[in-house]
Amino acid sequence: MGQTGTDVAKNAADMILADDNFVTIIEAVKEGRHIYDNIKKAVHFSISTNVGEIVTMFMGILLGFDAPFVAIQLLWINFVTDSLPGIALGLEPMEPNIMNKKPKKINESLFAGGLWGKIILEGIMIGAITLFTFALGKKMYGIQVGRTMAFFTLSALELIHSFNIKSEESIFKTGILDNLYLVGAVIIGLILQAIVIVSPKISQIFDSVPLNTMQWITVIIMSLLPIVIVEAQKAINNLRFGKVVYPKKEVMGRI
Repeated sequence: MGQTGTDVAKNAADMILADDNFVTIIEAVKEGRHIYDNIKKAVHFSISTNVGEIVTMFMGILLGFDAPFVAIQLLWINFVTDSLPGIALGLEPMEPNIMNKKPKKINESLFAGGLWGKIILEGIMIGAITLFTFALGKKMYGIQVGRTMAFFTLSALELIHSFNIKSEESIFKTGILDNLYLVGAVIIGLILQAIVIVSPKISQIFDSVPLNTMQWITVIIMSLLPIVIVEAQKAINNLRFGKVVYPKKEVMGRI
């Protein structure tokens, strides 16, 4: 105890309660879990989106495609998608059931629980959708339009995918408005990406061309596919494995 404990007890203790209130331990554990979860979400987002970019370029080469992007387009995508959404995920509010989760082992990896598998599969999903958009655009409208469609699609895919990483629960259950930083980051990213394409002077710098209505509809549909796919995966997981809920008293005793 910080207030009533003796100096000998304080020196021997691993932890001192400054306010002599045991509830403080619970609050400290909650905050620690909150910080850990947000770091995990930010890392998950950053690696999975970068894997998507690698898959797009690598698989494009293996399949004999023309380069889906020029260098400046990839640099722009990394600038738009890796900065604001990653920071916003670090500001994600605490999940309501955070104290119902199983305590983690002290030596447990950040990537435990199948996170590496999720990252690889999500990266393949992002890469496959982008390559399909590029191939479709190139076949129907030419390589310049194909690259522009892939350029917008990959950027939007990564921005929108950040909503998938918010929670293991469906976003239709948790909502997206609880983290306005993330909503703002996605909106700003999409606006910046659209400006790069629709502005004649800026589009020349990024080797992109204006898109017509049908092309915009195509890239918007492609950009929303991760929401559909990941939501389906979450629903299947809930049906197959259910939700592991740890009784509150048990968790309190094990923290």
